[in-house]
Amino acid sequence: MNKPQRGYWCECWTEDLTEGGPAALRASIDAYSAPQADRWVAVALRTISPALDPDASDEAWEWLYNGRIEMRRALLRAEPCTVSVTQANTRITWTIRPVLFVPLAHRQGVELPAFAHDFMSGARRRSCPRSGGQ
Repeated sequence: MNKPQRGYWCECWTEDLTEGGPAALRASIDAYSAPQADRWVAVALRTISPALDPDASDEAWEWLYNGRIEMRRALLRAEPCTVSVTQANTRITWTIRPVLFVPLAHRQGVELPAFAHDFMSGARRRSCPRSGGQ
């Protein structure tokens, strides 16, 4: 990958509705197509739906049967999307945003700077000699 690549940044957040605190990030993935992005949400909803209360399960299956098509269309138009399900006092929200993934610098064949080894665990540090003959 030599140039930026279009894709989607997907996140899953939970929010405690009784305490009103900040939402907590539970998971995130990078997806390289609209189908991959909405599939991540669909798999999550299918996985948790048996454990949801009847109302939340209905919300999940409504999105799976009807909302997913609209989400896919919106993603193909490069529009951000959100899906939420409320279970008891917890709101679970999946967000998908179109992004450009920028490639990182190629590192093969390049020696890391000496200070990089300071961040390795003790066992690994002993097996990796420092650059510069140290």
